[in-house]
Amino acid sequence: IEKVLFLPAQVAPHKLGKTVTDPIHRYAMLALATQDEPKLAVSTFEIEVANRRYTVDTLDHFLRTAGDTSDLFFIMGADSWVEITTWRDWRRLLTMVNLIVVTRPGYELIGPAEVSDRIVDLRSNGKQVVPYEHGQKIYLTDVVMKDVSATQIRSVASKGRYDELAMLLSPPVVEYIEKYGICQESNED
Repeated sequence: IEKVLFLPAQVAPHKLGKTVTDPIHRYAMLALATQDEPKLAVSTFEIEVANRRYTVDTLDHFLRTAGDTSDLFFIMGADSWVEITTWRDWRRLLTMVNLIVVTRPGYELIGPAEVSDRIVDLRSNGKQVVPYEHGQKIYLTDVVMKDVSATQIRSVASKGRYDELAMLLSPPVVEYIEKYGICQESNED
């Protein structure tokens, strides 16, 4: 993978009606977290339009923009993968690009049975590696740089424990969270 593009959502459909961190703050924190990594970038595509909410539409845009010369991957967490069948036009989404589903070691991962023949299990306890010849693949991996969840970060930040937060995030992001009081009244579980 030559480049990873982060796309903060305006408001995810499953979080409508909840108190969530403002999209501009999520964008700023991503920009700070990735500023020293040339292969990482942040896009404003999903936050530029208030009613743009669905991943399938975003992927369609980037497929048209990239053209036929690029092989696109969509990276998602295991928590999203187990709910994939609730996503808008999920069957089409799973045929558009390759997926990388990231989980923590030991996490049991269940997805739709109808795509089981497309799964390439790269986890350390991987039970199978299926050589799928045609179409988009779904890669399962438990390779994580830090075993930390967004829920854990929000919990620590909401309690104002910035010294502890500094062990989880880069200094510029911790400073930003403290300066703007991010996650103080959040329920983004």
